Amino acid sequence: MNTLIVGMADYKICKVPDSLMTIGLGSCLGVCVYDQMSKVAGMAHIMLPSSRDILENNPLKYADTCLQAMLEDIKKSGGVPSRLKAKMAGGAQMFSFGGGTSTMHIGENNTQAVTKELKKYGIPIIAQDVGGNAGRTITFDIETADLHIKTVKAGGKVI
Repeated sequence: MNTLIVGMADYKICKVPDSLMTIGLGSCLGVCVYDQMSKVAGMAHIMLPSSRDILENNPLKYADTCLQAMLEDIKKSGGVPSRLKAKMAGGAQMFSFGGGTSTMHIGENNTQAVTKELKKYGIPIIAQDVGGNAGRTITFDIETADLHIKTVKAGGKVI
C-alpha cells in the first residue's frame, strides 16, 4: 500500500490498496471524488475558486479547471460518473480582515466554487469539514471511503 501525496495546485488518481493525502490545507480545499464500486478515487488540492479572468498558467490551482481534469482522469481509470461521490475538507479563514470584501474570504469562496462544480457534474457531497480557522491534513482511504482529518487545533476525526 502506498500513500500518494497531493501537492498544492495538483491532483492525483489512485486505486485500492493505495491512499491519497494532502498536507497544509488552510484556505485551500481538499476534494476527494470516488467510485467505491470500482475502488478508484481522486484527490485535488484547490487553491482558488475560478480560473476566469486569471492569467496564471497552472489550471490545477482552480476549482473549475482542476475538477474537470481530475474527473476526466477518474473516468479513464474506471470510475463511473453516475456512481461518483465526494468528500471535502479545508476552506478555513486563516486570517482576520476587518470589513474585508468577499474576495478576502478565499476559504469560503473555494468551498462555494467546489460545491457548484460538483453539483454541475451531478456528484453529491457525502461529507465535509470546512471553514473555521485551523489548518488541516487529510488522508483518503479508498477501500473504506473514509476521509481522515487532522486539524491543528482540534485533533483528528473521520468523515
